[in-house]
Amino acid sequence: MTFLLDDVLIKPWISLVKILRSTAIQEAYDVEAIQDDIKENQLLYEIGERPREEYEQRREELELELEVAENARENLSGRVEVKQ
Repeated sequence: MTFLLDDVLIKPWISLVKILRSTAIQEAYDVEAIQDDIKENQLLYEIGERPREEYEQRREELELELEVAENARENLSGRVEVKQ
């Protein structure tokens, strides 16, 4: 009886939580959006709309954000990266 209740009541909620977590991580760490921001930053610098210091600071921030997003996506998919 307990196993039946687990299958009926608990497992669907666990599946739902896993789906919500996965979706939240994908939205929070949107690699493509960060790459677009990097391109936009570069373009603004090239056309003179952004000073060099601001460009470089923003580039560093975006590169770090991209690295974090890529690591989060890798961890979500079950791959583990070993850093030396």
